Amino acid sequence: MIHSADDIVRGSTVHADICIVGGGPAGIVLALELAKTGRSILLLESGGEAPTERARALNMGEIAEGSLHSPPDTYRQRVLGGGTSIWGGRCVPFDPIDFEARRWIDHSGWPIGYDEVERHYAAANAWCEAGEYEYDARLAVPNGMRALLRGFSPLHFDTNGIERFSCPTDFGSRYKDRLRSTPNLRVLLPATATRLRAARDGSRIEALDVCNGRDTTFSAVADQFVLAMGGMETPRLLLTSDDVHAGGIGNANDLVGRFYMCHVAGTIGSLRVNGAADTVWHGYDLAADGTYCRRRIALRPATQASMGLSNAVFRLHHPRIADPAHGTGPLSAIFLAQRFISYEYAKRVVSDVPLSAGTWLRHGLNAALDSPSTARFLLHWVKARILADRKFPSIIVRPRTNLFSLDFHAEQAPNPDSRIGLGSALDRFGNRQLRVDWRYCRQDVETVAKSFDLLGRELADQAIGQLTLAAGERDIETVVRRDGAYGGHHIGTARMGATARSGVVDRHGKVFGLNNLHIAGSAVFPTSSQANPTLTIVAMAVRLAEHLGTRVTGVPSIQESVH
Repeated sequence: MIHSADDIVRGSTVHADICIVGGGPAGIVLALELAKTGRSILLLESGGEAPTERARALNMGEIAEGSLHSPPDTYRQRVLGGGTSIWGGRCVPFDPIDFEARRWIDHSGWPIGYDEVERHYAAANAWCEAGEYEYDARLAVPNGMRALLRGFSPLHFDTNGIERFSCPTDFGSRYKDRLRSTPNLRVLLPATATRLRAARDGSRIEALDVCNGRDTTFSAVADQFVLAMGGMETPRLLLTSDDVHAGGIGNANDLVGRFYMCHVAGTIGSLRVNGAADTVWHGYDLAADGTYCRRRIALRPATQASMGLSNAVFRLHHPRIADPAHGTGPLSAIFLAQRFISYEYAKRVVSDVPLSAGTWLRHGLNAALDSPSTARFLLHWVKARILADRKFPSIIVRPRTNLFSLDFHAEQAPNPDSRIGLGSALDRFGNRQLRVDWRYCRQDVETVAKSFDLLGRELADQAIGQLTLAAGERDIETVVRRDGAYGGHHIGTARMGATARSGVVDRHGKVFGLNNLHIAGSAVFPTSSQANPTLTIVAMAVRLAEHLGTRVTGVPSIQESVH
């Protein structure tokens, strides 16, 4: 059932067996999985079924260094479906090495093994609508996927790993009917959690303060509470809730908000591939079920260990759009239309450096002289992206020469000085806004630099092509700083640990020291992997639902009382 929180009477108390805060993919999956147990489930989402400026304003905050991190309201969505309302759909599982305590990466290691998450990936793949759970290029597509670079057999990289793409599925729209028709599940919109109320002895959460769209306050009481609010909002609520727990709930060891990770990502270098055009394939293959799949160039675990590197992957990308020397009509058309491109994509594919009138003219000539290619690209984009239910994942343009750039997507090493905290400004409920202090470390830079050099040597040794850096990229740290923290991947701010000294939550996501508060989502990830987090967020939500389903006691009903 989906109800308007605006109908709740001031001072009321809403009761349920399990209260989940946050209507993104983790919250929605948890709610629907737990509803199968017959228990009463309450799902609170701060936004509505569509975005509003009033809800977005609650995401605002301050950035310690604005050149390194986007404003905190840029990628986050307070809406049913959360971040999946704007995601690109990329689904990739974590690797076994990501869960290991690696001697060369401080603060690495999960208190659970890869197998405990891997067994839930098939279910996560289904929830994300990313097709079959198969991430080997030799098996994902009938007769195998096309080779990325024909004849390339690298020693230090694997080219058989793939990424699969969701529709992309907006969990709010896709699962709204199931949320609405499940009798023991109540969804309240808009309902913003403003404070957790702990018992006097601090051992459990007794109630949750909530405000609706009219700023009317009410309470939620449950046997178990789960925060599924994302890597930024989760620490904010924990730190705000300091009435009983000095410094915030779960923060006895000053870990809440620390170890904030995104990914170190961007576009780097130029790769000129030897041979004919058909020696390289940087596009997508279709699985039998219609899922788009794409190969990547992944750093092998043995090489990570021997060279002391974090996990990292490269993707073959079209040449730099801002440079008209590529002579390719579709790329110049994208450059000319950059004001109409989404913030995240525009940030990565076009230049924000002022360019001369001559550059704009050359782009215009490219688009005109290569007009047949431009027209074909636009027609394909309308049919396969705008009008299609399963959308073509990204811009794929065959350059007129075998000249490409590389996208890199690397794990960020856990860093306790990179953190989410509380700022000085207040939101409309009187709570302090976020303060983001994202920091990278030397290992992050070295992972990109050494991986790039290693790939360049292997390509040259096998006569596949020449990988070079532009003059402004020779200091890799400038490349890392140029792109900064990548997009909406907010990870690690309530990390999972074996003990309270190493984590905010235990192996099941329960906050240390409290017996009825759990956290779901990427906030609990101790490391970030090379992979986009959504698939693992969903897999971990399925795992948590399995665990909570055996813990909850109480009457399977949702009640509301007025005091």
